[in-house]
Amino acid sequence: MTAHDLPHMGIPERLAARMSMAEQHEYLRAKLTRRTARRVSRRDVLAGGGIAAAGALGTAGLVVGSDRALGGGGGAGAGTAGPAGGPVLTRAPLKVDGSLVAPFGRHLAFGTDPRTRMRISWQVPFAVRSPYVRVGVRPWELDRRIGAEVRELRTPSLAEDLPEVEQFYLHAALDGLRPGTTYYYGVGHEGFDPTTAERFGTVGSFTTAPAGTDARFVFTAFGDQGVGHDALANDQVILGQNPAFHLHAGDLCYADDTGHGKESDTYDARTWDRFLAQNESVASRVPWMVTTGNHDMEAWYSPDGYGGQAARWTLPDNGPDPEKAPGVYAFTYGNTGVIALDANDVSYEIPANLGYTDGAQTRWLERTLKRLRAEKGIDFVVVFFHHCAYSTSTHASDGGVRDAWTGLFDRYRTDLVINGHNHVYERTDPVRGGEPTRKLAVGGTTDPEKDGTVYVTAGGGGKKLYDFPVPDSYEGHEGEAPESVRAFHWTEGKERDRDRVTWSRVRYTGFSFLAVESRPGARPSLNVTALAASGERIDHFTVERGR
Repeated sequence: MTAHDLPHMGIPERLAARMSMAEQHEYLRAKLTRRTARRVSRRDVLAGGGIAAAGALGTAGLVVGSDRALGGGGGAGAGTAGPAGGPVLTRAPLKVDGSLVAPFGRHLAFGTDPRTRMRISWQVPFAVRSPYVRVGVRPWELDRRIGAEVRELRTPSLAEDLPEVEQFYLHAALDGLRPGTTYYYGVGHEGFDPTTAERFGTVGSFTTAPAGTDARFVFTAFGDQGVGHDALANDQVILGQNPAFHLHAGDLCYADDTGHGKESDTYDARTWDRFLAQNESVASRVPWMVTTGNHDMEAWYSPDGYGGQAARWTLPDNGPDPEKAPGVYAFTYGNTGVIALDANDVSYEIPANLGYTDGAQTRWLERTLKRLRAEKGIDFVVVFFHHCAYSTSTHASDGGVRDAWTGLFDRYRTDLVINGHNHVYERTDPVRGGEPTRKLAVGGTTDPEKDGTVYVTAGGGGKKLYDFPVPDSYEGHEGEAPESVRAFHWTEGKERDRDRVTWSRVRYTGFSFLAVESRPGARPSLNVTALAASGERIDHFTVERGR
């Protein structure tokens, strides 16, 4: 966003540091309504159509949907109706023969129970009729057919160099599946049948979670991916780990490349098309479990900025408020409970959504940690979210995250916390009460009951890298950096409070991701490995219970 765009948006510079995400949403909607009304009025006068012509355009044109109702059930054009008097987009919808429209951007996500529920999502470039998923336990017998929900997303021109964009996202819920079973699926619509010979190459597969808690499995994780060569390269190395699922700690595609949480931010909705196409080779077979970062708040679509994400993903709906906070949920896979949080709710650094759940997310987090710790067969609890609790890189640590959540992680002996936000790899020693309890060298082992929680920043998913204030320190290079690091943390009021920290154990400036293997048994362990995009190991350690 540049200064010359501001008059186009009609946004006074003096407001840029003060508006919440909800206020930005209201401002943008009101501004576009006024701008569109002027355009419609001028066209009507020139055409001699008067009020009647304006009414016709409101019916036949592209009316922006309501704040959260971005789609409807199962038909072409679902979600096109907007509120009376709502802003009107000027492009007419395109009608294309369904046989000429190929689905793309397939991505999976677990339902609330990964043993029996899977959600399949994809995209089409134009409206189609009767979209569906066909599924079966053999690729040549896709005998079960499930209708898909259409969520239509329309984005106006938010800056002079951005076009209006119309996108169609399709979602199908698969319930009643068998645990530990590989299923094959194909997505289609009227005119495009994935079971025909010419379409059979589009058939994909997935495997449900095992019924019990005694199976080994691997999951992967990173944040801050974006779109480009480095992001794509990381995907392919991840696929080589054969993960059961992947955790994405926010800042997904960078359609909003500014991420300041201000109304001067703009976003190019077309970037989402490239992002989903880029990830399809992995996300079409590995559930891609995401949460929200600061670059994922897009004020146009809803007061909290998450309407765009809600249109593109179907995530577990067991959080404190699935409609209001779609990136907050929990699921269990084997012996591991996983919790996804939205750190925008507590961030002091980027406060556009600070407090938007009014404490409901933090109360839900405590209930969920308590439940998982009491649940038979659950050995480990892993939490992931965007803003860093502990990091020394560019954005450093967010005091809001520390104030709201790290005390709960201490109380319930959380095993591993995964963050993004800083575009590097950094790993702490075990921390309790804000201080390291012992040194955890590369290759070491820690017990969260005795030692505290290890925090990992895995923000090297593909976006341009950051750096550290001291040299890197990773496997094979441990002796090249000091034991203490000058850093800071954000305080309430968006101020920086300087620190000198000793918990920063491993630092790596490069594209990377986590691969975590869960090993159940009498002495269960999480074997955590950090891999560079080249496949080179840069860190590894073990979280072990019952030592």
